[in-house]
Amino acid sequence: MEAAEFHRQVENEHSLARALLLYTQALLTQIAQCSACNQHHTMVGRCARWLLQTHDRVRGDTFPLTHEFLGLMLGVRRATVTETAQTLQSLGLIRYYRGTITVLDRDGLQKAACVCYRLIEGEFTRLTAAMKRLAPK
Repeated sequence: MEAAEFHRQVENEHSLARALLLYTQALLTQIAQCSACNQHHTMVGRCARWLLQTHDRVRGDTFPLTHEFLGLMLGVRRATVTETAQTLQSLGLIRYYRGTITVLDRDGLQKAACVCYRLIEGEFTRLTAAMKRLAPK
């Protein structure tokens, strides 16, 4: 769809405009909370949060993830990712092998995560429920 047509659709379909605004609010909430999280919470809690957020959006318990990419997402060196992944693995929460993560104990990972995971997902759930109410029937 070309940009001009998309713009027309947003102007004419108020439910689409509202859904886009709700999605934007959810995304901005996530960005703001993750920014604060990166400054104030432990590396294990932050990593557990990030893994849970990824797990929520992929199919299955196993997904590709390199040390380099996770380090970039968390703003730390690869060595810190290695130490943190070893900690989560020693707790039996994940298996991390050759760029692949497997979530073994989601409940345990949620307990290890900082409060930011629950805040972000709660807001996302609230806003997606609002989007569903706006959907044409």
